[in-house]
Order: sequence, then structure tokens, then C-alpha cells
Amino acid sequence: MLRAYSHAGGRLTAQPVGASDTLPAGTVWVDMLTPTPAEDTALETALGVEIPTRDDLAEIEASSRLYTDNGSIYMTLSVATGILQSKDLLAAELHPLALILAPGAMVTLRYAELTVIDRLAAHCARTAPATPPALLIQLLDTIVDRLADSIERIAAEIDAINRQAFRRVVPRGRQQRLSNLALQSLIQRLGTAQDALSKARESAVSLSRAASFLVLSLPKEASQTAALKSMTRDLASLTDHASYLGNSITFLLDTTLGLINIEQNAVLKIFSVFAIVFMPPTLVAGIYGMNFAHMPELDWQLGYPMALVLMLASAVLPYLIARWRGWL
Repeated sequence: MLRAYSHAGGRLTAQPVGASDTLPAGTVWVDMLTPTPAEDTALETALGVEIPTRDDLAEIEASSRLYTDNGSIYMTLSVATGILQSKDLLAAELHPLALILAPGAMVTLRYAELTVIDRLAAHCARTAPATPPALLIQLLDTIVDRLADSIERIAAEIDAINRQAFRRVVPRGRQQRLSNLALQSLIQRLGTAQDALSKARESAVSLSRAASFLVLSLPKEASQTAALKSMTRDLASLTDHASYLGNSITFLLDTTLGLINIEQNAVLKIFSVFAIVFMPPTLVAGIYGMNFAHMPELDWQLGYPMALVLMLASAVLPYLIARWRGWL
């Protein structure tokens, strides 16, 4: 599907374009969403550019993602999506977005719905940049703002996990313990946050490279250069913050695994203490359960109550010692 945006009264108006249609006069932006081969050919003829294929967008080397050809600038970005829409970050995905800055228009090529494109279209419906380079910078700025919100969302999730793991409510002076299932849930949430963070960081690195490439490729205009340098600083800070969050996730993961080990050791310790508590009564019962003919207590009238009291005392004493030593 092709959608052409042209200037009208200081705003951009959108118009669907078919493979056999000509671009409207004054077109400054063409958005391509999962285009057909016929639409690719029609746009290549109209603008004199080469439209990358879907396989081209999957290339990871810098020379295939950032280059110039016949006076046009080609860039392929990795855009993180789904982070702000999902409650538990499970919908985080990474989609390629190709940007082509031709002499007369900007082309966006994508194979998925991207919120940043809709936000740019809504912004341009109110007030539009005058030139395609300014429109391109506006799009990059929109992606950076959206990316910053995504990283803030991930940071909030990490802080929520931290509160659940360490800053729990302490009722009546006793710290609330987490079950193994709750700790396993924390690990799953940490894994989901790490996945979303890695996608956001990859998007930030991709944008940073594109901004640096544009500084060298675009004509030197003071406003555009200043905007790109400011964007580069913002992306550097986002990348640093993403690295910090990654270290926090690693720490939380190690700590959660340690808490699981502590809980498991506590269970084993309880079983060990109970085994020690019941060992003396078992010994007493074993002694008086022997079938020897000459045992002093066999004919004693208080022998049975004495054996019960002795077993009870031998069980209570190890329990009190364990409590006194803090083992329970």
C-alpha cells in the first residue's frame, strides 16, 4: 500500500496511491506499507530511486544499511515496538524501517504497522516541515522520543521487580517470604524485560549510527546540524541508560537465583532439624522396644509413662536448642 503526503496550507495531506497512479503534485513523503512488486516499480520510476527488497532490510552490515546512491540517501533502522502497548513487555518486537531521502521526497518502507509513522502523520496534519530533510529529521526525533518512553517503561518494570524482590511489606516485624513459584515468576519477568531492553538498545544504536551518517551526508544547514547533534547526544544518553538497566537486570537475576537457593536451603535445614528432633525419641523407643527377658522397667508400673515422658523430653530439648541457636 502506498500513501503520498503533499503540502497544502502548511500541512501534509495524505492520499492513497495505486501502482498505476501518478504521485500528486508537491509530494514530499511517500509511505510504503508491505508494497507489491508493481508498486515498487512504479515508485522507482516516479522518484528515480531503487526500492530495497525485504531481504535487503534484513542485512546487518553498516554498508548495506547506510549508504548513498545517485544523490539519494538510504538508511535502514531497527525500530523497537510493542514495549509501551504490552503490560508485561511480552509484545516487544524489532522491525526494520527503510528511509530513502530522494532529491524531491522522503520514502518510508516498512512491513509492519509502526506507531511512529502514525504519530508523524498526525503531527504533519497540523504543521508540516517545509523540506524532505526536515521531515526526515522530524521522523527520527519522533522515533527517539518513542524509544525514550519505551526505555522508561522498561525501567519502571525493573523497579517494580526490585520492590517485589527486596522491598516487601514487613507485617508484624517479620519479613514476608517469597515462594519458589513467586521467585520463578520474577525470573520470567526479568527475562522479558531483558528481551525488551535488548531490542530497545539495538534500536538506539541503529538510530545513533543513522544520525551520525546524516551529519556527514546531509547538506550543511545550521538548524539540521544542530538538531542531529542534539539527537546524537540524546541517543548516547539512552544507550548509556540502557547499559545501566542491563547491569541492573543482571544483578537482579543473580540475586533472585540466590534467593531461590536460600529458600531451598531453608527447607532442607528445617528437614534436618526435624530429623534431629525425632532422633532421640526414636532411640528411646528402640531401646524399650527390645524383647530381652531381663529389663528393669518391664515389670515397673510407671515404666510406660516414664518412657513417654522421656521421649517427649528428648524431642523438646533438641527443638529448644535449635531455637536458641537460631536454626529455626
